[in-house]
Amino acid sequence: MSLQLTPESQQQAIASIERYFREHMDEPIGNVAAGGLLKFFLQEIAPVAYNQGVADAQERLQQRVAEIDIEVHHAPFTYWPQPARSRRS
Repeated sequence: MSLQLTPESQQQAIASIERYFREHMDEPIGNVAAGGLLKFFLQEIAPVAYNQGVADAQERLQQRVAEIDIEVHHAPFTYWPQPARSRRS
């Protein structure tokens, strides 16, 4: 599965890769090469981050579902108040 970016996000990602190479590598990278590198990352590495995000979301949702009983629980049979002591003597 290859993740897809919007055209705007893809342009920004390519520009970011080009800037990274200018500032941190000995040689700059061109637009076409940066686009190829981005495509590789999206196809090869991005699914790892995506799957981790899904797993994190599942864990969080499971925690919330487990807590829902605490948040919305209502005690049954509360119409009749509990007597402090028996009325019969």
